Amino acid sequence: MTKTRYAIAGAGHRAQMYVDAIIGTHRDRAELVAICEPNPTRALYHSDIVTAAGLPAPRIGAPAELEQLIREESVDRVIICARDDLHSELIIRSLEAGADVVVEKPLTIDAASAHRIEQAVERTGRRVVLTFNYRYSPRNSALRRVIQDGTIGEVTSVDFSWVLDTSHGADYFRRWHREKKNSGGLLVHKASHHFDLVNWWIRSTPTRVYASGGLRFYGAANAEARGLGARPERGTHDGGDLFELDLRTDARLSALYLDAEQHDGYRRDLDVFSGGITIEDNLALVVDYASGATLSYSLNAHAPWEGYRVAVNGTLGRAELDVVERGAVLEGDGLHRAVDPSLAGATGPVSPRSEGERLIVQKHWEPAYDVPIESDRGGHGGGDALLLADVFAGPGEDPLARPADWTDGIRSIAVGIAGNLSLESGMPVSVDDLGIALLQGSERRGR
Repeated sequence: MTKTRYAIAGAGHRAQMYVDAIIGTHRDRAELVAICEPNPTRALYHSDIVTAAGLPAPRIGAPAELEQLIREESVDRVIICARDDLHSELIIRSLEAGADVVVEKPLTIDAASAHRIEQAVERTGRRVVLTFNYRYSPRNSALRRVIQDGTIGEVTSVDFSWVLDTSHGADYFRRWHREKKNSGGLLVHKASHHFDLVNWWIRSTPTRVYASGGLRFYGAANAEARGLGARPERGTHDGGDLFELDLRTDARLSALYLDAEQHDGYRRDLDVFSGGITIEDNLALVVDYASGATLSYSLNAHAPWEGYRVAVNGTLGRAELDVVERGAVLEGDGLHRAVDPSLAGATGPVSPRSEGERLIVQKHWEPAYDVPIESDRGGHGGGDALLLADVFAGPGEDPLARPADWTDGIRSIAVGIAGNLSLESGMPVSVDDLGIALLQGSERRGR
């Protein structure tokens, strides 16, 4: 079997999922031949993983050498795991150099760069795959199946609430994500996952967005208002604050970031209550869809537990998906280790908020019933393995249409981009006005 030759652009934390897949499950069909990364410490970290598996070391090059790496190493596909605002340039350069692209969400962070990607795809005729792993999570697939089968009729509205806890949620306010110019804010970086789910669940396209929200918990002004007192510049010191992240206590984070600071000055562990944060931590949106359905969405990034709740109303009934990904973040667990206190062996009192998931369907004039969710081991209930199989082996026939491409990426970020514009203006924003050809005309429906 001829192996597909891969390059990875961006060798931070997220790249390891792809490196592990290439040297593990999919090593018979894929090989990593190049790493494009400006920080040599991070590049060597992943290169060493490859050689430790008994495989040839990939060639390492700087971002300016991307086209040269693609050409000289005969790269078939570039996997992009770089900072969000760098996606569009790397996608376009890869396409024009003759490689297909696999890119982490979000596709990009603004309408202008989305339009440039659209033009590059049309110009080169090459493929761009989006890795929306939440589609593959069994619980989300089960909800898609319920809606797709017409069990609750035509969808009229969706209520979607997502909460990030003080471990995961806080992380966005200490990293590069904290500046909207880098990430597009949580409406683009994080919520593009969620908006893609809704687009995919109801098979429609967003047409108008109204958003409200702000930075109400993290940041220097909020810390001062609550009287938190003097704050450390970063978490890696000899303090003990519950919001501090000490990179020295995690070998992987230390190797990827603390040991790499000397090259680029990037600090992964800034105080979440410091200045310079330009993203929101509380958000609420109303989104209209071409099908006539309306989405009400909320995101909170400082909750004591993590998970989400979705209610889909239809002409024949209602489906409700409740997910607790983590029941609590407990004091004294080190590196803000998130724990579900209802699990055996956890410290502290047993909590009524148990980790788990439940999908309930109820049709009009009938009793409610549970829909089975068949989860497997691995990330996202086995969903990550399914996603990686589609990425590296190629998607087969899928009645749920889970594989995603750049068009799905544009539809998902359209909500966040329009939401950011609405936050600025205080007014609803038409998705048509973003100037992206794919989104012109509200009659277009999703897959």
